[in-house]
Amino acid sequence: MVATSLKLRELIQEIREAKTQAQEREVIQKECAHIRASFRDGDPLHRHCQLAKLLYVHMLGYPAHFGQMECLKLIASPRFTDKRVGYLGAMLLLDERQDAHLLITNSIKNDLSQGIQAVQGLALCTLSTMGSAEMCRDLANEVEKLLLQPSPYVRKKAVLTAVHMIRKVPELSNIFLPPCAQLLHERHHGILLGTITLITELCERSPAALKHFRKVVPQLVQILRTLVTTTYSTEHSISGVSDPFLQVQILRLLRILGRNHEESSEIMNDLLAQVATNTDTSRNAGNAVLFETVFTIMDIRSAAGLRVLAVNILGRFLLNSDRNIRYVALTSLLRLVQSDHSAVQRHRPTVVECLREPDASLSRRALELSLALVNSANVRAMTQELQGFLESCPPDLRADCASGILLAADRFAPTKRWHIDTILRVLTTAGTYVRDDAVANLTQLIGGAQELHAYSVRRLYSALAEDISQQPLVQVAAWCIGEYGDLLLEGSCEETEPLQVEEEEVLALLERVLQSHMSLPATRGYALTALMKLSTRLHGDNNRIRQVVSIYGSCQDVELQQRAVEYNTLFRKYDHMRAAILEKMPLVERGGPQGDEEAKESKAAARLLETAAVPTEPQASKLLDLLDLLDGPSGDAQHPPPLDPTPGGALIHLLDLPCAPPPAAPIPNLRVFERKGLQLNLSFVRPPETPALLLITVTATNDSGGDVTHFICQAAVPKSFQLQLQAPSGDTVPAQGGLPMTQLLRILNPNKAPLRLKLRLTYNHFGQSVQEIFEVNNLPVETWQ
Repeated sequence: MVATSLKLRELIQEIREAKTQAQEREVIQKECAHIRASFRDGDPLHRHCQLAKLLYVHMLGYPAHFGQMECLKLIASPRFTDKRVGYLGAMLLLDERQDAHLLITNSIKNDLSQGIQAVQGLALCTLSTMGSAEMCRDLANEVEKLLLQPSPYVRKKAVLTAVHMIRKVPELSNIFLPPCAQLLHERHHGILLGTITLITELCERSPAALKHFRKVVPQLVQILRTLVTTTYSTEHSISGVSDPFLQVQILRLLRILGRNHEESSEIMNDLLAQVATNTDTSRNAGNAVLFETVFTIMDIRSAAGLRVLAVNILGRFLLNSDRNIRYVALTSLLRLVQSDHSAVQRHRPTVVECLREPDASLSRRALELSLALVNSANVRAMTQELQGFLESCPPDLRADCASGILLAADRFAPTKRWHIDTILRVLTTAGTYVRDDAVANLTQLIGGAQELHAYSVRRLYSALAEDISQQPLVQVAAWCIGEYGDLLLEGSCEETEPLQVEEEEVLALLERVLQSHMSLPATRGYALTALMKLSTRLHGDNNRIRQVVSIYGSCQDVELQQRAVEYNTLFRKYDHMRAAILEKMPLVERGGPQGDEEAKESKAAARLLETAAVPTEPQASKLLDLLDLLDGPSGDAQHPPPLDPTPGGALIHLLDLPCAPPPAAPIPNLRVFERKGLQLNLSFVRPPETPALLLITVTATNDSGGDVTHFICQAAVPKSFQLQLQAPSGDTVPAQGGLPMTQLLRILNPNKAPLRLKLRLTYNHFGQSVQEIFEVNNLPVETWQ
């Protein structure tokens, strides 16, 4: 059977001539049978030929594991032809996961001790390719001896093998420290490049090596200066640049040695300036050297003028016709914008021009850099440029551009009117791409700018009349019309053109929003509430509003149906309280500390408790009835008992007596949910001045590898409690332990009953929609006692 075996050339030809994959498999299976038979017969003369064919079969993707032991036999053979194929087979068929690779350690050690350069080169190549940590520890001394061999061929391969050993076993660094200093005197470029790489690996993994090699900085500077000023080796010149590979590697090593070290940085300054000014930028090799030079200048403690020169080099890169170089420049400037903002700011016009690049990767980088360059001095001009880009940018960039404009306007807005105009333009242009908190932020901004209420409601009404497809814009407009509809009908606003609006037109527009198929359930809720509030702002008959509200009392959307039923009840039973309940929203402070916010919440809860403590007032009784509209008739509603006005009770707080109770111990946190890296923790605060109020902060964190999106947390409590959910900080929980998402729950427990909490979580994770409903019964007793 062995006699009919094919030669390697014949096997390759037959495989290439196969018409189908089945024919190829048939040829390979037949030849593999011949190879197995030859291995069993133990033919030493043809073993290397059979293994060569098997390696070709392995390269085609077919199994060849049965040739591993034959590799060991060929490596142990004294013949060079056998060793060459054996070492090649070991590199292809063996790796650290198989114990067989340890069997060649002695063979490699013997071959490294021989004086034959070709055999030593084979052994070193194999060791640097598949050497495990155990092999590196056993053979480190042999490799260290070969670093100083006379033959440049062996020294070069020994240096590369030492690099592999340091990466596998960093504690071997002490063995290779002494030879490196001698190898820096080499004239051979290959050895010198390998030595620089070895020193770089040593410095990155050992603080002692970093301190040791800072002594050779002058020598490295001299090597690089020779490369820049003279033709160090003409055979290594690429596009007129003398060995750019060696220059780049030396610059990377200098960057590591000069980082946070004043003396080393001072030695490099003159050289770096020389490289930055003398390197030819007409070819890509020179651009690569300049790029590394810029990074080295920015990472070490260089002079201020040198840093400006580095930024100017990147600015010239932005004008290059090569898109790759422009991309590198934008990425590099983005890294430098925090440390050298003023220097990068000089190239702002060029960066803005890159926004118009047809290449998506370039325009994305230009967008990120443009947003980073926005400050209080240029916010008007930059925002105008970014808004122009937003109108024509690709859909995958609109979300980032819109969010960036809103954040920049929030930080650097010169006036409130400009801030409102900017957000309105973003909502009009790309409303469906803005962040979830854009609606809440704009309503809060408009509510806090009392002098701009008339201006805002007119602008929003005009925008809504033109387009009702942008849902965030529709929500803000509906809210604003509901709050300030009376100002819209007055027709007098100095800051806008005269606009005469009739009541019927406003109601018709909101009805159009309610009936539109593009309106989300939340948008319809805004519109329905706006109609209800207009019932107290308009002077005409409310029959049209009542008819619209009654229609949605049978809506399929539960939230909208509940809202409509409550509004209908308000019309029928509590019409005399409607104006007071639907009055304008109070001003909400922005961005205050959490402690101040909780104090305000505590005061509000205390006022509510005081109201509940006086049952003789009919207004308070009716207000409590209103809180239980869906639970039954008002006469059956159970109200919390009045507070006990004892000397040790709430009367002390009301009278502000000096005898204050001792501070309560902190309530321990509680983890209530964990699934695939998503965790939900509850933290509790009970304000001392209002013991019946419990503030629960829900914190969601994500340690998995994928973002949790569309996250919604809903809560429910027994009827004897009163629950209010605040808006969450967002609906996305970033992966890898990113910024957590938080939401505040306010629970009023006047009866101090044991607290039970039911939570429902809905979110998307790794492309799957998840819904979890669970009850929390193990809350600490400190939350209610």
